[in-house]
Amino acid sequence: MTVQTETTRLPAAIAAGDYAIVSITKHGTQLARNIHAVFPGSDLYYMKKFEQGDESGRGITLFEGSVRLLLPELFAKYKGLILIISLGAVVRMIAPILKDKKTDPGVVVVDDKGEHVISVLSGHIGGANELAREVAALIGAYPVVTTASDVQKTIPVDLFGRRFGWVWESDEKLTPVSAAVVNEEKVAVIQESGETNWWMYDTPMPENIHLFSTIKEALAAEPAAALVVTHRELEKAEEAILANGVLFRPKVIVLGMGCNRGTSAEEIEQVIAETLNELKISMKSVKAIATIDLKKDEEGLLETAQKYRWDFVYYGPDELNQKEITQPSETVYKFTGAYGVSEPAAMLCSGSNELLLAKKKSGNVTISVGLISYS
Repeated sequence: MTVQTETTRLPAAIAAGDYAIVSITKHGTQLARNIHAVFPGSDLYYMKKFEQGDESGRGITLFEGSVRLLLPELFAKYKGLILIISLGAVVRMIAPILKDKKTDPGVVVVDDKGEHVISVLSGHIGGANELAREVAALIGAYPVVTTASDVQKTIPVDLFGRRFGWVWESDEKLTPVSAAVVNEEKVAVIQESGETNWWMYDTPMPENIHLFSTIKEALAAEPAAALVVTHRELEKAEEAILANGVLFRPKVIVLGMGCNRGTSAEEIEQVIAETLNELKISMKSVKAIATIDLKKDEEGLLETAQKYRWDFVYYGPDELNQKEITQPSETVYKFTGAYGVSEPAAMLCSGSNELLLAKKKSGNVTISVGLISYS
């Protein structure tokens, strides 16, 4: 198949993978074909004049004209770009189409001989650093990564906890906090919840990184910057730590839920919001809704879980009855076969018999709140 780059339009069906490999030279085309053959989830594009006859069968896209006109379309379609083009040319071509490091794809450049793979754009958030390492390993090349936190083997603030699903409350202080980390200023890491195995290197943690279990202790140490990991809302006095700090929300909250048949998603969401507000817990830290298997098709629960991208977990009555609960109900048992739903479901899903909220009934909804512990 052939794409005329003058139109800058690509058939929607072409973009089947997450990564695009692009080449514009004879030697680069062979290298691109080799990478494409062993790199899962990749689509290959090269110039029609290097056509070898098997492109249609291998799902390879040929183009004519300037590759510069092809790049805006690829930027919009792919998670990452592997460009076998000179670094200088790539910089000039992508400069006009750059938007934001949170939305631009990761871009790596491979030299024509396949000796170096350079992370060019969106090294952390766009994943170009990891992409460079993966491609280099496939072709026996040397990965070139210049991101300071990678070179110095310290905390990449914009990716901190990302593999666990952590999200930041605000990105306002990402840049100054990152600067403090790589400039070896005193940085506090305060962790109250979430996965504890976040240190990713086989070397000791840098001496400028200090660990604290409470914000009060960290404030007393007067750090230049801070990374705070907690599911709870901060007290007024604690907010001072965010003067040059980033607040991360780990996915540690489980909502055990029961409801009457046909309860709307709006009512369920309202009860969740009110309950978490009462407990001073961030909704961004919710990981899952847990319930009984009789509710696995309950539209209100499913719609809420899907809206917030929470896990939806359910258990059979026998599993729920294994847990000792505060308010077993014969009425609930009569209709469900379980002596309770929200409370034991929260226990099972969180892995803890100690709940932040044992049980609350509000309108058509019953809710319990559990905390997943990694200590």
